[in-house]
Amino acid sequence: MEETPDGTPVGVDDPYDHAGRCDHLTNDGRCRYALDHAGEDRAFAAERRREEYACVAADDGADWQDCPHYRSTTDGRECRRCGLSEVRMAHDDSRPLVEEHHLSYGGGDGETAHEITVALCRWCHAKVHDGWARVDDDVEPAAEAVAAREARRSEELDEAGFSTAAERFDTDGG
Repeated sequence: MEETPDGTPVGVDDPYDHAGRCDHLTNDGRCRYALDHAGEDRAFAAERRREEYACVAADDGADWQDCPHYRSTTDGRECRRCGLSEVRMAHDDSRPLVEEHHLSYGGGDGETAHEITVALCRWCHAKVHDGWARVDDDVEPAAEAVAAREARRSEELDEAGFSTAAERFDTDGG
């Protein structure tokens, strides 16, 4: 199983098995990296320009690993392992229920470093890093995770509820 630089497991054998569409890929198959960051890798940008900015992996037989600037990051809305959905409270700095989990720590031995992340709830994240859980396990959310999500949903409903000014402020002088 892949490991972090500190030696803790990341919960997968191959990060590319869990990688999605490249963050730089536009809807029309062009490489946004080459368009927006040409000065950071001039040779790459020039090659993409010659190919009308076509994505490297869009070619037949190509793979995401073929692109030096491939990146697939999570939207963080739902745990990839147990399916727990995120509930964020506005104007609240409480810890998120769902966190970004890095799968790829490449870059050594001449290997291209790609950023690949998935969303994991805090509870699954801890289990994966403790080494006894895998990202692709088919599990239900932990009871503590469901309780935390439901507590946030209750707060959300309370905030959205209607109360009159007389109910919010004691106007009878008492």
